Amino acid sequence: MSILSRAASSQLLPLKFNGGVNHVFRLTRSLQSTATDSTPETMDLDSENQQEDHGTGFYTMVEKFYDRAAKTLEDKLVDDMKKTKLTEQQRQNKVRGILTMMKPPNYVLAITFPVRRDNGEWELIEAWRAQHSLHRTPCKGGIRFSNDVNLDEVKALAALMTFKCACVNVPFGGAKAGVKINPKDWSEGELERITRRLTVELAKKGFIGPGIDVPAPDMGTGEREMAWIADTYASTVGWEEIHANGCVTGKPILVGGIHGRTSATGRGLYHGVDNFANEASFMGMVGLLPGLAGKTFIVQGFGNVGLHSMRYLTRHGAKCVGVLEWDAAIVNPEGIDPKALEDYKLERGTIKGFPGAQPYDKQPKEELLCEQCDILVPAASERQITSENADRIKARIIAEGANGPTTPEADAILLKNNVLVIPDLYINAGGVTVSYFEWLKNLSHVSYGRLTFKYQRDTNYSLLESVQSSLEAKFGRMGGKIPIHPSDEFLKRMAGASEKDIVHSGLEQTMEKAARAIMQTAMRHNLGLDIRTAAYVNAIEKIYNVYVSAGITFGS
Repeated sequence: MSILSRAASSQLLPLKFNGGVNHVFRLTRSLQSTATDSTPETMDLDSENQQEDHGTGFYTMVEKFYDRAAKTLEDKLVDDMKKTKLTEQQRQNKVRGILTMMKPPNYVLAITFPVRRDNGEWELIEAWRAQHSLHRTPCKGGIRFSNDVNLDEVKALAALMTFKCACVNVPFGGAKAGVKINPKDWSEGELERITRRLTVELAKKGFIGPGIDVPAPDMGTGEREMAWIADTYASTVGWEEIHANGCVTGKPILVGGIHGRTSATGRGLYHGVDNFANEASFMGMVGLLPGLAGKTFIVQGFGNVGLHSMRYLTRHGAKCVGVLEWDAAIVNPEGIDPKALEDYKLERGTIKGFPGAQPYDKQPKEELLCEQCDILVPAASERQITSENADRIKARIIAEGANGPTTPEADAILLKNNVLVIPDLYINAGGVTVSYFEWLKNLSHVSYGRLTFKYQRDTNYSLLESVQSSLEAKFGRMGGKIPIHPSDEFLKRMAGASEKDIVHSGLEQTMEKAARAIMQTAMRHNLGLDIRTAAYVNAIEKIYNVYVSAGITFGS
């Protein structure tokens, strides 16, 4: 392991630590997991020794899910190598070696840097960027601004991104970044200085670039921060790089963004739920009728993911009966209007007091997660469903809009109770899918549909004219006209597909294809409702095959 360190100190101006950090640069390369590794005892989620980890064990959670899937998949991978000249033991050693190598993060960069505040004071900012896997490049993952972020969380989210991309066939490795600040405590100018300085520090260490590592928005960041990153990169290390705009996704449209990116995660969640809700075999196992129409749901978190999930589920016949936020919880058995709630929150900054619902009267307000509904959408943060509340959850479907909302211990309880948990690495992959489309757009330097829009429109009108001419020649009397009236749906499509149409269509196809693959794997391995393990198995097998095909650099 190599460690590069540089002290960040000042003789002239006093520096104040933001959160009491150790001001050092550290770049670490790890081929072994850290002290948070899961063990053979914890790998079996049905083990009687399984205990809830109440510490910062998010990365341990991901490792446990990985181990369970790897254990399920190992015999198949060994069996697939039967035609090689390797002995049984050699095949096992190769499979286990690659599976072990795939598990830990490849690189972790820890950064601290000083920022001058508007009042003249200086503070040190602590940040991390983890690159979990370089089996595909570039790496992909968001940048999170949060006081609660830590190295364990960044490593866990980077690992999830690797498996998420593989699960939905997006050719990226996984990465994640976290900056330990509360963006509400900083002015816009201060946030811009932090974001631009972070971009420079990532660039200096080779942790950003259109072919290396491509960040995106996450909790506490959005289009504004992504535009600052793109501008900083293009104005510094990427000044002569034609694809510099592809160094980050989630940008505003005017600086290389793509239509449909903002709502992508919520829209993808709707498609994921719809795919499983319309599968009679899975609905039979949880005791529900197929289809979304008439089903009730509760959303935890009314941010970007929660809002758009609520909007699309409501639009397709489901009814939201409760919303849980950090400062309030509201309910309405008759349904909550997502648009009215969005407008209210934009005006007031909170859902508290929303006239279209009643306050939830139980304490703590998190008990709303355990109220009666068909679908529960945890779209806030990790570790919300634990062994302490899993047995009381009444929802029959859980759609993990957030990353890591369910602990392994809770997952085992939910499986025992025949609850269908649609896992994070599949259900919230809409964001990275559309980020992939944006990245491709940045590399091609042309918006989707621009080259074919007019040709497709003219072709459709020519088709109608041809049909009309044929009918008139055959059935018309004395030159009489036979008008052709396209249906409303065809009329909308006649003008050709816009960029938003193409993005929405591509996202829907991606989620449907991945869902079918997960269902087939669940049936093949007799996993029942354990969709999470099926999704991990698919992801791990794809990554494993890349390593087998490409070989290990200097590994022989």
